[in-house]
Amino acid sequence: MSRKPPRDYVAPVQRFRLRYAKRGRLRFASHRDFQRAFERALRRAGVPMAYSAGFSPHPKISYANAAPTGTASEAEYLEIGVARECDADDLRVAIDAALPPGLDIVDVVEARTSDFAARLQASRWRIALPGLTAEQVAAPLHELLGRSECLVERLTKNGVRTFDVRAALLEGRVAPATDEPDACAILTVVLRQATPAVRPDDVLAALRSVAPAPVADGWHQPPPQVTREQQGPLDEGGATDVIVIGDPLAADREAT
Repeated sequence: MSRKPPRDYVAPVQRFRLRYAKRGRLRFASHRDFQRAFERALRRAGVPMAYSAGFSPHPKISYANAAPTGTASEAEYLEIGVARECDADDLRVAIDAALPPGLDIVDVVEARTSDFAARLQASRWRIALPGLTAEQVAAPLHELLGRSECLVERLTKNGVRTFDVRAALLEGRVAPATDEPDACAILTVVLRQATPAVRPDDVLAALRSVAPAPVADGWHQPPPQVTREQQGPLDEGGATDVIVIGDPLAADREAT
């Protein structure tokens, strides 16, 4: 006699895409930590989740391109499937209230289009560099942007991998901080999202590799503060030299 699965298959009748933020100390939460916190929040909020089939059913949640552990973000995305019709604003309020402060639901829209992950083409990162001035960072950044290739190595779970930072670096700007009490350079970069993915720490490694020795020594401490400010479709054909990253949820809003 066949064994009955512990939970009946619950098909989604509606899907929602959520934008959430990792702020403050919660930037140190790993993606797995967030997954656990989010699933607990769904249960506390009473969200009628749809479930997969089989003997190990799980709630219908799809995560997209999570930021590295240790980085803050204002633009993380995921999709959920629910078993009965819900209101997007009600979901946003309920789930946000059930999450700990620092993990915040920014926006919720009903999913009405396909290929959402393909719209996450680029990210804009803000990197605060305590102990370095904008003048110290400007020359290495200019050198890096002038190159056609800049290879760096990073240890991954599959061993040491080589990344071409320059191929992914679409834009780089540096300015002095206006909201920091001490000397601090603010580096803003736009990175194309591809496989393998170039991360902000790869950009910093590339800058160290082209910086003069005294400046390169100052990049290691104190640690940089990294925040993903935007993530979405890439518009490289704008009228200015500033690359525009669009709202990946706009297509779902327009389809209503």
